Amino acid sequence: MTTRTQMATWTVGQVADLLGVTVRTLHHYDQIGLLVPSERSTAGYRLYTDADLARLQQVVVYRRLELPLEQIRELLDRGEGTTGHLRRQRVAVMSRLGELTELVAAIDRALEREMSDQPATTEELKELFGDGFKDEYQAEAQERWGETDAWKQSAARTKRYTKADWEAVKAEMDSVNAAFVAALRAGEPATSEAATAAAESHRQHIADRFYDLDHEFHRGLADMYITDPRFTRSYEGIEAGLAQYVHDAIHANSDRHAE
Repeated sequence: MTTRTQMATWTVGQVADLLGVTVRTLHHYDQIGLLVPSERSTAGYRLYTDADLARLQQVVVYRRLELPLEQIRELLDRGEGTTGHLRRQRVAVMSRLGELTELVAAIDRALEREMSDQPATTEELKELFGDGFKDEYQAEAQERWGETDAWKQSAARTKRYTKADWEAVKAEMDSVNAAFVAALRAGEPATSEAATAAAESHRQHIADRFYDLDHEFHRGLADMYITDPRFTRSYEGIEAGLAQYVHDAIHANSDRHAE
């Protein structure tokens, strides 16, 4: 016959070490009746049995699930088997896992928004605009127009443009160029409504995104499109004859607004 002294028992300190809880916590659980040691030593010290450790393991899991102590005591005092507790805990963990997965996704979205607020890098601009963005072009442009109000205004606006901003700028540019190409392919003269509307969109795009641009200033830009080989190549690479067509459409649009 097994006597009480032959049962495997543990002291408060040993239990604390085994399950990673503090002695103070175990004393508190004892005081509120959540986990009362089943045995006492001959000297009157608390001793925990296997059954006490099994109950404590359930307490630890439920506490990690953030259940209040009173609710945990009610659950354990129902006399439900270990399997029932494990199933309940699994459901709770899976629910928490879903919440945490959603939280991680929300954090990722917030992080993406935060990172997208950073100014675009030179590498990102090159990726977006290809040969249209080269360091030497930028250096030459600054040397040529760096002291002008237009350059200063453009630099002030664009220095904080994010990659998303530049993607929007490129999309707008592509849309304007597509309007020019459509008018050209349709055989519309550069003085037509379609061509001059594209020219006005071109002017407005620059005014909105870079610097104030009146119609007379716009003429000067148009002249560069046929006098500077790099601008010419850029337009001709989109559609043969487009550089001259854009130039003429801008002049026609400027003439209309000068009347």
